[in-house]
Amino acid sequence: MLTANTSAAGLSAHVTGTGPSIVFLHSLLSDRGSLEPMVPLLSDRFRLVLLDLPGFGGSPRAGGLDAQADAVAAAVAAACPGETPILFGNGYGSFLALATALRHPQLSSGLFLAGCGAGFTEEGRGAFRFMAAKAGTDGLEAIAETAMLRLFPAAMAARVPQTLAERRAAFVATDPEVFGEACGILATLDLKDAARRLAVPVFACAGTLDAATPPVMARELADLVPNGTFHEIPDCAHVPTLQAPAEVAVLLTGFVRTVEAPPEPVAASQAG
Repeated sequence: MLTANTSAAGLSAHVTGTGPSIVFLHSLLSDRGSLEPMVPLLSDRFRLVLLDLPGFGGSPRAGGLDAQADAVAAAVAAACPGETPILFGNGYGSFLALATALRHPQLSSGLFLAGCGAGFTEEGRGAFRFMAAKAGTDGLEAIAETAMLRLFPAAMAARVPQTLAERRAAFVATDPEVFGEACGILATLDLKDAARRLAVPVFACAGTLDAATPPVMARELADLVPNGTFHEIPDCAHVPTLQAPAEVAVLLTGFVRTVEAPPEPVAASQAG
């Protein structure tokens, strides 16, 4: 099994495992470290490509949503030549995966999105405007507690202090300008009409306790796209790869099988 840290068309990536490829895009409030619990659960069956989003880790910045989607598309094509992999997105990564699939419809064979949607309510947009403004004036330390509560409800946080500390450290290490730019994108994002023409199947899931992207947003997205499935994960918040990795592995494996399954043959009596 090959494991390597590499560059995929400019974006930093960790590649490991053997089998058909799945490309992972992390949350705005985290980094690709939040995806690592999936590696031991999936790397014996799949080749996993864990990308650093534009502006995160070793990846350069890439402007607005369209430019970021194009950067992700180039990275996917470079990392998975000859394949149409599943794109896995969490939080901001799910919106970026959706935008990438809309701009590059032949790039992937399906989207597995956790903590997702096609656009926020005005209340949700206001939260991003507040965080961007606060981070711009006082730095990410000033909103770290707010951000961590969006990742982990207080009762859950008390059970995983080490994980919380790791996620907090990753968050405050984010470039404040990159964070502010992403908040601005999310505060204005509306992919609802575009989602109606999405060419690939979508598995849209959310944790019951997700305050950042509530389950109603994932359900709405699943209803909007031509081929969507909704699933709610109990006792889970915004980062299922940290909070329910075993269930995510089962759901993702099942989704891959569904996408790869050949179409049902048409019975002779139904054929034209």
